Amino acid sequence: MSAELHIRASRFNAFPADEYNRYVAEHSAATPYHRSGWLRATEQAYGHMGWVISAHQNEILCGVLPLVEVKPPIGTSSLVTLPFCDLGGALADSAEIRERLIAEAGTLTKTNRIKILEMREGGEALNADKDASGEQKKQSVDALPGSTKVRMLCDLPENSEALFKSYKPKLRSQIRKAEKNGLRAELRTEADAVDLFYEVFAQNMRRLGSPVHSLQWFQELKAAYGEHMLIGIVFQADKPVGAGIVLLGGKEACIPWASTLEEFNRLAPNMLLYWTLLSHVCDLGYTRFDFGRSTLNEGTYRFKKQWGAQPYELIWTEYRSGMVNLPGNESYSTGASVASQLRPLIENIWRRLPLSFANWLGPKLRRYITL
Repeated sequence: MSAELHIRASRFNAFPADEYNRYVAEHSAATPYHRSGWLRATEQAYGHMGWVISAHQNEILCGVLPLVEVKPPIGTSSLVTLPFCDLGGALADSAEIRERLIAEAGTLTKTNRIKILEMREGGEALNADKDASGEQKKQSVDALPGSTKVRMLCDLPENSEALFKSYKPKLRSQIRKAEKNGLRAELRTEADAVDLFYEVFAQNMRRLGSPVHSLQWFQELKAAYGEHMLIGIVFQADKPVGAGIVLLGGKEACIPWASTLEEFNRLAPNMLLYWTLLSHVCDLGYTRFDFGRSTLNEGTYRFKKQWGAQPYELIWTEYRSGMVNLPGNESYSTGASVASQLRPLIENIWRRLPLSFANWLGPKLRRYITL
């Protein structure tokens, strides 16, 4: 196989998008983030160069690794798979091809004089179940540090009726509570729904003390994903009080962003928002829902678990100058410690900014924050 295998690094805009998307659509490990739309939106909205490392056997595509080159005005450039989401990673027909793709990504970093290669991939399910011999079948959640980041995935049944019946009475009553409180939810696919989403999202990000993505980022995502991007909006009367985006790919749906306005949270708009999105994709025939990243046992982790989501590994590997940079490395630990100490102060300052100024400044910073 090796003698016939050819690995190439191509600029994203020079790679046949149809060929790439066909391969992604047929690969069992692909996520909605792997679609070419993510690379396209990243280039169009933020100007980051997209790359595709591809493997070909007898001129037939047998592996892809999507990458984005991020060059901040100050600091170290990086090659990321993929920025602004939890995971991207290599898709390949075999483990050998996967390793060759990653090796070629390392070569690309040297060619482009980039010091950091960030690989973000998904792993196996985590649980605390034991087999008949008492041995752990999989890595136990209980054995992991409390700060561990996990990917929360939920298998979906055949239709929304079965999904609703699977929920505990408390969760079902919370969904009904939102409706009784006069909230209504709509599922939209038209481009102008992005503005309604952003109205809620931008306010919530300022409240959290975090720089917001640009409106153009979401507009470009919508243009690139088309009908594979759904926007859920929760209204009180005519005012949007909750909003979320779902991306579709293969048999999986994912929700990278969801927000509600804090002053309306007592009315449970988040419960109605998630139910509207979950029930819709379930009835469309999608079999798995990705709730996104959470820290073990924190609030968002517990929120997602009540919907049936289970924790899966997130495997993030950083290479610096070709070498794996382990979390225990001194430079890594020092940088993380400084960032951890400064974060509360920065967040507090950001919350005090006028919304219009935060929405102007935020995207100028957010484009270089790859998580």
